[in-house]
Amino acid sequence: MKSKGVYKRKPTTRRTPTHDYLKYWRVIRYWVKAKYGLSTPDLDMLLFLYSEQMFNRTEFRRYEELMSWDIKRFERLLKDDWIHVWRKRQGNETTLYELTYKAKRIVTLVYKKLNGEEIAETAHANPLFRNDASYMDKVYRNSIVEMNEFIKQQRHLSQE
Repeated sequence: MKSKGVYKRKPTTRRTPTHDYLKYWRVIRYWVKAKYGLSTPDLDMLLFLYSEQMFNRTEFRRYEELMSWDIKRFERLLKDDWIHVWRKRQGNETTLYELTYKAKRIVTLVYKKLNGEEIAETAHANPLFRNDASYMDKVYRNSIVEMNEFIKQQRHLSQE
């Protein structure tokens, strides 16, 4: 006779998710922010603008409404060379902006890491691996090592 509240589970098979590339999103985001000095909203903005090609200030502000309020975000991204002027204002035509090469390269890096490219584990390539890293940097450093091991295992399994 079974006691109340105790149930024996039936054996089941589990389906492997077809899409799980966001598993390490938090680790990758922390690494990008540490390496390039971006805030989370700034990174979110770069990710959004990446596929927009060219944009004007109104389009920038429309997406920015979803983020924490930062009146200087546009000017800071412009000053720090994350976005630049593609076409200056001419008559009725508004000024158009686009991501800089540097910003596009970082977004491409994010996608590469999400798609299974390992993150460097050396101090010169990754600030989280420096000797003077903070406690949280070390916690994320350990996650990067685990993530890289997982990626290596997945790669090895797919080659068999």
